[in-house]
Amino acid sequence: MTSISIHSLAGEDLDAEALPLGRIMAQTVQDGAAIGFMQPFATEDGVAFFTGQVFPEVRAGRRVLLAARLDGEIAGSVQLIIALPPNQPHRCEVAKMMVAPAARRRGVGRTLLQALDAQARAAGKTLVTLDTKTGDKAEPLYKAAGFRTAGVIPGFALDPDGQALHATTYMYKAL
Repeated sequence: MTSISIHSLAGEDLDAEALPLGRIMAQTVQDGAAIGFMQPFATEDGVAFFTGQVFPEVRAGRRVLLAARLDGEIAGSVQLIIALPPNQPHRCEVAKMMVAPAARRRGVGRTLLQALDAQARAAGKTLVTLDTKTGDKAEPLYKAAGFRTAGVIPGFALDPDGQALHATTYMYKAL
């Protein structure tokens, strides 16, 4: 039986998880996930992103980093940006939702989003927003988790392989 557990990473946990998080990021970017990076993308690139950009934000209390373990191994993660401008104290943003290709379709993403909702509520947030590549595999997952489409921007970003521009769909969820 598959076991999924969610962990909020903070403090000393962060450095110990840099390599597995970097590995999953590299796998998802190489698999075509539009999470802001271009191919080729190596594990070292992912580790540098987490240690240089994400971990300092988590340590400063401006971001929550959730990791999903599938049968004991990190299989996915998602970030919740909780520090937004002063006129948006009620809102937070989903960032860099990723599930390792080998772990997809096993409930990891759904479980991460459920834990994300709980984190947002615990932080006193009542609105969660995100953007995703229009038509991407993640879009139906977000809809199933209760996110609604706010709009689509055409030609928003390059695909990870650099071959074409894609649209992005902005979504929101009231808690």
